[in-house]
Amino acid sequence: MPIRLPRRPARSPEQRRLAAAQWTITWRISLVMSVIMLIVGGIVYTVVLFAQRADAERETQWGIDHNTVESPPVCVWMTVERDGAVSSTPGTPAGLPVRSSLAAVRAGAPPVLERVERGGEQYTVRTARRGSELVQAAYGERFQRADRNHLLLAFAAAEAVGLLLVAAASGMLARRSMEPLSEALDRQRRFVADASHELRTPLTQLHTRAQLLARRCGSETPQQLSTDLQRLVTGTRQLGDVIDDLLLSARLSQSPGSRDPVDLTALAEEAVSAEDVRAQEMGLAVRLRPGPGRHVVVGTGPALRRVIAALVDNAMGHTPPGGEVTVSVDTPLPGIVSLSVRDTGVGFAPEEAARLFERFARGSAGRGRRFGLGLALAREVVESHGGRITAEGRPGHGALFTVELPAARVVGETVPRERTIASCLSVGGRRPDVPGG
Repeated sequence: MPIRLPRRPARSPEQRRLAAAQWTITWRISLVMSVIMLIVGGIVYTVVLFAQRADAERETQWGIDHNTVESPPVCVWMTVERDGAVSSTPGTPAGLPVRSSLAAVRAGAPPVLERVERGGEQYTVRTARRGSELVQAAYGERFQRADRNHLLLAFAAAEAVGLLLVAAASGMLARRSMEPLSEALDRQRRFVADASHELRTPLTQLHTRAQLLARRCGSETPQQLSTDLQRLVTGTRQLGDVIDDLLLSARLSQSPGSRDPVDLTALAEEAVSAEDVRAQEMGLAVRLRPGPGRHVVVGTGPALRRVIAALVDNAMGHTPPGGEVTVSVDTPLPGIVSLSVRDTGVGFAPEEAARLFERFARGSAGRGRRFGLGLALAREVVESHGGRITAEGRPGHGALFTVELPAARVVGETVPRERTIASCLSVGGRRPDVPGG
């Protein structure tokens, strides 16, 4: 029976475009580097060529000035005409000397320097007078041409190897540079999908309730209509809460907003007071226990108010009737303000503590508004204020959420520089333990 390998998941259009962009960057970088290497190689070849020709001219001039037929320079063949007699270096190639140049100089022309081809070989030939003699020196360029061919071969090999290395390096760099963008697109796609999923539920509920109201307007009693209208209002509030969380999260990612002194005790008192009516309906006790002294931090008031409201709402949603939610504000260490929300509800498994702060993560128990954005937004706000938020709990024994923020400096108060938020958090103030947590 043939073994079927698992299929790779189909890539999205964005991933295909990113892959195409990666290949485009790779080949463009490779093309640019190839052109640069060709230009450098051309410059080097030109420099070598001119240097070789200068050497040939220098050797022929030296031969004209100093050498004889019997002792020519290396790669030079000498021809001397004296009193009508012409003698050449033994082994002079066929086609040499260049008799037309000898005749021209003999007739009184100035010295002649030329490049000629004889028998498929290139020669640099200089013809001039030396006293009563007519001298011609021919420099063979065979070895120079061989050196240039070797140089071209080396350039070609270096170009091929360099092109492969540049293609590999540019591909790796392009892939690494695209990874953050690909990850950002994936996160955006997941966020849009999750947000659409979360918004679909309250919208469906609103649509259904609106249809029911339209059908009951002619037959239901005012009390029944009032109940349905209240449910409709509750649904719109839930939908508005989701949108508020999304907008606040977007604003925090762009700009933290203005920072002013904020009294956490006052914000906690507002949050507890705002939940009085709902707490009575749910049969819960919501209390505030402020510690001694001031509890002022520097931050954005609306964002911190949202954090406290989200923590209190989360605690109330997971606490059964007859339970208690306690909000405490204290200063466990100099330079640190701590706000904790403890409940006597269903709790959670310790291994779920980190997952609770992920977007759209919802517990398996609880009631009320549970869109999975409140705790994630709370963490974003707290971290943007230079603090941290932690969760502790155990199934059936409630939960404890603690926010620690840097305290605001009060005029006239001195706090040692080493007492930073990082050092204080590393020491860790003692907090009330959750039973079994």
